[in-house]
Amino acid sequence: MSGTRDRTAPAGRARTRAAAAAAAALTVGAGLGLRAVTAGDVAKYGGDALYTVLLLTLVVVAAPKVTPLKAAAIALAASWAVEFLQLTAVPAELSERSTVARLVLGSTFNAPDLFWYAAGAAAGWLVHRALRREPARP
Repeated sequence: MSGTRDRTAPAGRARTRAAAAAAAALTVGAGLGLRAVTAGDVAKYGGDALYTVLLLTLVVVAAPKVTPLKAAAIALAASWAVEFLQLTAVPAELSERSTVARLVLGSTFNAPDLFWYAAGAAAGWLVHRALRREPARP
């Protein structure tokens, strides 16, 4: 169809991946900025929400045709899986040996984190959905 934008075309997927990668970098920057200027619950729970937003952006980098709802669901499921993994000793042991493991896996289960991961997934879904909307046709 002439004049329509095919989001499945290779150039469209490349643009989507680039935008998602930029969003991932901005999300990491936002998380670092949040920790630099706040403390306590704001830094912790804001970081939880941003963790899930970051995962959502990485899902889109890996699968640029993914729907916003599916990307949010995958990011939320991964966030919750990591949190529930903290009920075992594995993340704590790995976190003692590696800063990267501590940042990715955490170490201690905290039930309120589950809510903030959902908040991050919802925020990411809203932004992703808004950005994927087709422009109005004349």
